Amino acid sequence: MRSAPRGIFGFDTSCRYVFATFQIDTKDGSQDQTPTRTIPTFLTLYIFGFFYQLVLVWDALRLKNTIQIIGLCLYNVGLLIYGSVQMEQIKQAVITLAAVGDINLSIWGQTKPFLIAIPCILAVSTALLSVGAWKLYDEFAWTIYKHISADLRMKRRYLTFQIYISLLKFDFFFFLGFTVQFVVIVQTHQSEFALTIAAIPVTIFILIMAAVFTRRENLTGMVVIIVCRPESASVNYFTSWLTGLLFRSFTLADLPTSSSRW
Repeated sequence: MRSAPRGIFGFDTSCRYVFATFQIDTKDGSQDQTPTRTIPTFLTLYIFGFFYQLVLVWDALRLKNTIQIIGLCLYNVGLLIYGSVQMEQIKQAVITLAAVGDINLSIWGQTKPFLIAIPCILAVSTALLSVGAWKLYDEFAWTIYKHISADLRMKRRYLTFQIYISLLKFDFFFFLGFTVQFVVIVQTHQSEFALTIAAIPVTIFILIMAAVFTRRENLTGMVVIIVCRPESASVNYFTSWLTGLLFRSFTLADLPTSSSRW
């Protein structure tokens, strides 16, 4: 698992250069524009994602959670895809700002090699992480076998518990990352902004209590979490966001008139 810190430090060097170059060359007064917030938000979430990965690696090794270790490999692949997609978004942000004279178009040429290096570093780190996960899986499987013996029913229960706890930990980052990116980049009404900010601590509290109730085998608490389903309300709320954004992109001019139907 030593590949995780190596990937983070190599990635951090590229991110710091891109972030510093962009911030220095961006003209004052353009901070209120959405394209100006794209690059800082992307880099901040990326850095947070990798430091959060360090915490998850330490936690997985401490608990000998094989499912979480496998999930970390998929987590790395997700960050790899996200970094590759964001390259085009950053390019469009630079072109948009350059068109209004808020930044020099040559910035894209200076930062492009470093943006390409980020997915490359991630790809190598993911390959090394997968090899380490495979070796640790064999080691932890033997340790778990010594604790729960060969009882298949108990083994299935423990596997289900590991999957559930791991999903809660990964859900924290993806929920927080999506929310922050939506609030910072997408322009929303004041009421939507307030609801979004209020949903962050509520959802984090739900995730923490779900893990606590499961670890302590608190039947009442687990029933409350399942029956109330507050996490479903959060999912529905975020789905309404996306639906609202979709319909906002259409105007009355896009709708067919009575004469155009015939």
